[in-house]
Amino acid sequence: MRILGIDPGIATLGYGIIDVSQGTFPKLVDVGVIKTLPKTPMGDRLKTIYEDMHTVLEQWQPQVVGMEKLFFYRMGNLISVAQARGVILLTLSQHQILPEEFSPPQIKQSLTGYGNADKSDVHAAVMRELNLSSPIKPDDASDALAIALTCWMFNNGGENVSVERITQ
Repeated sequence: MRILGIDPGIATLGYGIIDVSQGTFPKLVDVGVIKTLPKTPMGDRLKTIYEDMHTVLEQWQPQVVGMEKLFFYRMGNLISVAQARGVILLTLSQHQILPEEFSPPQIKQSLTGYGNADKSDVHAAVMRELNLSSPIKPDDASDALAIALTCWMFNNGGENVSVERITQ
């Protein structure tokens, strides 16, 4: 199964793609960001996200998509992130994909066992689960992989695979 994780944003949108097979741990396929410039008109920024999301979806053809829910942002950021999410949802709909949405505490809980974990703990869990030797940069891309991994864990019967791996 190919899973795409999306960390929505207007300036930087992170995406991460993993492949998983029954009985195996996930494998990193691709990770990156879609960037837009602050001085660019909002319509053009949203168009960039729309076009680049189409490209990612067409190139990698994920079967499952996980996306972070709007949870808490500064009010100025909330509207622009909501606009970017709308474009992402439209693009996914055009590809007949209904995303699974996760709150930041759900993502933290699934990867670290603690819903209030800090970002460094989540990034360390991403490195561990994907057997990476160095952290993924920027944070938005690592966050997207965390979302993809959470999606995998929830689709794996809700088991916290991370905890199982640690105790093996």
